Amino acid sequence: MIEITSSNSYTNLKEQLSELNISSTFLSYEFHNTLETSGSVGKNSGWIPFPIIAKSDQKTIGFMPIYLKEHSYGEYVFDWSWAEAFHKSGLNYYPKMISAIPFSPITGSRIIADNLDIKKMMVKALEKILLDHKISSCHILFPNQQDAFLLKEMGWLQREGVQFRWENKNYNSFEQFLSNLSHNKRKKIKQERKKINSFDIKVTVKQGSSIREEDIEFFYACYCNTYLMHNSSPYLTKEFFYKLHESMSEKLVLIVANKEGKKIASALNIISENSLYGRYWGAIEYIPSLHFELCYYVGQEFCIQNKLKYFEGGAQGEHKLARGFDAFKTYSSHFIANSEFKVAIENFLGKEKKHMAIYTNELEERSPFKGK
Repeated sequence: MIEITSSNSYTNLKEQLSELNISSTFLSYEFHNTLETSGSVGKNSGWIPFPIIAKSDQKTIGFMPIYLKEHSYGEYVFDWSWAEAFHKSGLNYYPKMISAIPFSPITGSRIIADNLDIKKMMVKALEKILLDHKISSCHILFPNQQDAFLLKEMGWLQREGVQFRWENKNYNSFEQFLSNLSHNKRKKIKQERKKINSFDIKVTVKQGSSIREEDIEFFYACYCNTYLMHNSSPYLTKEFFYKLHESMSEKLVLIVANKEGKKIASALNIISENSLYGRYWGAIEYIPSLHFELCYYVGQEFCIQNKLKYFEGGAQGEHKLARGFDAFKTYSSHFIANSEFKVAIENFLGKEKKHMAIYTNELEERSPFKGK
């Protein structure tokens, strides 16, 4: 008999999640537990853990990373206008449910199970929980194509978006990658890197045990400064980064810029499967093009040297095209309990999809590669 239950915490799921074949760093027990135990998610953050677990004969056979949300911050799929429309109609939009990697627009499986029937059962159980508790909606953010299409077949609304990703086409060197770009794009990148050299910037790449506590301390100061410059507050606590380093240091790649022997900037990347993800960055001194060096070019070099297939350098940013990144389609899936609002949102998404197709075509025409 298959039993599907929910929990109010990830901290007690270590043994259960270890029974699943989870290869993604961002879906691992260690990652979500670190978010929770560091206070980065939890009641005070508006991200309330609500994982779904499927079991058969006491063995874990399925998992969905679910959170109850009291706002729409840190999601990268924007539904503020939907919340406003609910509010104007006298309906509550929050709390809502989402399945996501908190604060990260990372595509991957959101319905983890080897069996398609188990996946469908978990989705149906999720829908029942939502309806039983009169929750307005559930949003599966950045699912892979398989999960997105399954949810569409089950009647969920599908939304399309765009992110940017660099692909390592078996390059032997950064110069070989540059040789595939158009002349203007290649020239621009070389000029930007030359500019960094003119400031006598030394860049160090650290991974795993070579990352020290003082490196995390400096990185966090840079990370906070990025938010301060935008009159905002950081989502993640300092404790999160310390705990992340303790639990999965081999997955971390820290890039540090030094000027005249003094650290001035830092970028933290995370390895998951065959990809490098640029997640967090900051600087305490402004240097032209330093962001591009630490957040794009050094990451691309790391992927080439370590034979990683993809590099995602953070959310959005059309300027990534000029640095060798390509646009790729992303998905989100939406279950709206109120039938009238479901129809209205479905109509909105139909119109949005047409505009997104035009936008995607425009991005493809701006490809930085030769012959495109």
